Amino acid sequence: MTPSDTPATTVVKLKEPALPVRETAAGERPQQSLSVTAILSLAAAALALGGIIYYGIHARVEAAVQLKHVTAQAAVPTVHVVAPQASAPNEEIVLPGNTQAFTDAPIFARTNGYLKRWYFDIGARVKQGQLLAEIETPEVDQQLQQARADLKTAQANLATAKITADRWQALLKTNSVSQQETDQFVGNYHAMQATVDSNAANVRRLEELQSFEKIYVPFDGVITARKTNIGALINAGASGPAQELFRLAAVDTLRVYVAVPQVYARAVRPGATAALTLGEFPGQSFSGTIARDAHSIDPASRTLLVEVDVENRDGRLLPGAYVRVHLTLPKELYSVTVPANTLLFRSEGLRVGVVRNGQAELVPITIGRDYGSTVEVVSGLEPTDQVIANPADSLISGTPVRISAEQQEQPHPHPGG
Repeated sequence: MTPSDTPATTVVKLKEPALPVRETAAGERPQQSLSVTAILSLAAAALALGGIIYYGIHARVEAAVQLKHVTAQAAVPTVHVVAPQASAPNEEIVLPGNTQAFTDAPIFARTNGYLKRWYFDIGARVKQGQLLAEIETPEVDQQLQQARADLKTAQANLATAKITADRWQALLKTNSVSQQETDQFVGNYHAMQATVDSNAANVRRLEELQSFEKIYVPFDGVITARKTNIGALINAGASGPAQELFRLAAVDTLRVYVAVPQVYARAVRPGATAALTLGEFPGQSFSGTIARDAHSIDPASRTLLVEVDVENRDGRLLPGAYVRVHLTLPKELYSVTVPANTLLFRSEGLRVGVVRNGQAELVPITIGRDYGSTVEVVSGLEPTDQVIANPADSLISGTPVRISAEQQEQPHPHPGG
């Protein structure tokens, strides 16, 4: 193939950029320096690696801090709180009581015998001095006849002794008898006088026993029991326990005894009024007056015994009835109510947990009335307190607590409200 047949090839030679050439010794080839691009790439890579390392360390530190915070938050218990509900300033307390007759007395016989007749039965209203029953006492009658005979004998002997003593004293003046004999007859006269006095006293005793054959009403009232009948043997207690014949009750005024809890003892003021309600009189109340109190707290029940007197001239109220006594509390007696599930029973006394400054504080309280689901607190709490509901038994003062988020947004109403 001739050179003319060979295709023409165009060789393009790229011109290399001129690089700085350091001067070398004679005969050596000059070396080229690193480019600016390579240096920038290395710097960028170093910065990226440093950023990655920094971000990784920072993320791990942040995670550790977040974990510690979450752990601390999880350790703080979340509690639900309730607000104590203030009671009315003139609130009244209702206590159970029993009506009793102002005077209630059993009537016994004072002499032995047999019941001859009775004149009043149960439910009869009687007046003082009326004849209630009669007793036959044949033994007492015979004893009285014998005593009267003994008295007459003693009186006759006394008359004889007096005549004899006077005669011997007259003879002594003429020295017709001795002093010894005279003193003997005078002493016999005085002994006879004592015998007469003794027999007279015995007669009076038996007459008194005979007078007990008739039983009279001792005071105005109502016969509430009759425990004997005609012909029944009457034992006055000489040979065994005495037998109750009747029971008499004065019901024009009734006594009502009420056990007032110690925390309400200040509500008891003699002369103050009290209202009474009974189940058999729905919608009605009876007015009573606080007559007296025991001035002593019963250590067994921690209550004060109070007597309320109620007028009952119309006889509508019956002795022994169950009543509810309404006592008005004075204004200075202030109380609130809380749910029963807020109470903590500790060895040192009753407590409730209150949230203050983000911590639980155990507050001692004094309980008034128990309503079942709620209780009355007469001291230790204010309506503004936040009381912990269902507190843990391990709760102590100073424990950090957190109120639930729902209650922080919208507090729940008081359960007892």
